[in-house]
Amino acid sequence: MIMENALPVLLSRLDFAWITTMHIIWTPMTIGMSFLLFFLEVAWLRSKDERWYKLNRFFEKIFIINFGAGVATGVTMEMAFGILYGPFSQAVGPFFGNILGFETITAFMYEAGFIGLMVFGWGKISKGMHLFATFNVAVASSLSAYWILVANSWMQSPNGVEYKDGLFQVTNWWNAIFNDNSLWGFPHMWVATFELSLFIFAGVSAWFILKNRNAELFTKVLKPTMLALLVITPLQIYLGDGLGRSVAETQPTSLAAMEGHFHTYLPNGQPNTAWNLIAIPDDAKGENLFSIQIPHVLSLLETHTWNGVVTGMDQFPMNDRPPVLIPFYSFRVMVAIGSFLFLVALWALVLRLQGKFSARDLQRRPIFLKALVFSAFLPYLAIWTGWWTREVGRQPWVVYGLMRTYEGVSKMSMAQEIIWFAGYIVFELAVWAGAWYFFSRVIAKGVDDIPSSAELHGEHGEHGEHGDRAGGGMAKPAFAKPLLKEGR
Repeated sequence: MIMENALPVLLSRLDFAWITTMHIIWTPMTIGMSFLLFFLEVAWLRSKDERWYKLNRFFEKIFIINFGAGVATGVTMEMAFGILYGPFSQAVGPFFGNILGFETITAFMYEAGFIGLMVFGWGKISKGMHLFATFNVAVASSLSAYWILVANSWMQSPNGVEYKDGLFQVTNWWNAIFNDNSLWGFPHMWVATFELSLFIFAGVSAWFILKNRNAELFTKVLKPTMLALLVITPLQIYLGDGLGRSVAETQPTSLAAMEGHFHTYLPNGQPNTAWNLIAIPDDAKGENLFSIQIPHVLSLLETHTWNGVVTGMDQFPMNDRPPVLIPFYSFRVMVAIGSFLFLVALWALVLRLQGKFSARDLQRRPIFLKALVFSAFLPYLAIWTGWWTREVGRQPWVVYGLMRTYEGVSKMSMAQEIIWFAGYIVFELAVWAGAWYFFSRVIAKGVDDIPSSAELHGEHGEHGEHGDRAGGGMAKPAFAKPLLKEGR
């Protein structure tokens, strides 16, 4: 029997943490950018403005590289479930088997079927069909993410099941799928994909404007991008607040770890409402060795009242408490990034209101452009830290309140654990390095080598010179004629 704090358990957790951390940097951009590419294509088709087409084709290259890296690391993660967490995979099979089956249908059938048309269909299918393919890639990627978040949210709040005979038997599919955590968890993650993708658009555009390469072109896309972020960034903060209150109700140990909240009540019997700005938590002693506190803020954040009761760690046995340090600081990094990105969006709004958002005006404000370039990387860190908060905060449970992590890990030797861990590290780093190498190549080339839409779709030339080309719905049908030899 593997003990709860044994080294093999720790290695399995670290291994899977590495795999998910390296996978989750790719999938959000696939989801968010697929919708943004759809909007760029709509803008091109409606306005006939070639600049929207150029921008679409350029950012599509970044999307393709990101998509490939996401598929490679996603397959690795599916393998890791069975290798590292065999007993867990078997126990959750009655629920996960269906949910991940739905995800497979949406990702590897629905999405994969249309992404071929989206990537390779330029000039080969009609414009309308290509737009339809792009739209379906966006919808399919969101559905795929939904089923993944349903599975993970169920691990946080396992509704609608009964743990019996070593299996999680589903008693109510509606409650299991629409579990408490998923109602806020999926919207929070889905909006994060747009925030990430929009800041990628903004950061790349700012880089080109700084370098004075196609500055007018990238200013054109930067304007609507920053307007969209003016809506997305505060929306994400609102959704994060809602998710935090949901966690406080369904997973109070996780909320207590996120806030470094050890004591529910003060020595005088009053509710402990203070929010820890920074702290040095000591899990063994069950208290913070040092903290800077702001009275009543924790109560306002979690209960929206001045003196509300927020459950602390002292209400739970020591062996049911998660480690505090990682969720405490990961949560604060995520919140700080979200607030900073909102301020950047407000900064852009001020420049727009001042009428100083042309390419020339922006080039006179390099600090703003550099802030946008820097901001392109921050959503990645926010997603990472948010995921760490979510997963570490659930410990010591793999299925909260029902199955402990050590019960779900595979029974492997130390040598096997180390070999798998080293192999995953090498593979994920190779994917990461390859993707960023191709990202840099695409950005270095820019938009200058992208063929015009007229050339692809046969819309130039006199008297319909290229009118028979596929791509505008103008290709003429051709029929094979039988070859008859003499004497037959």
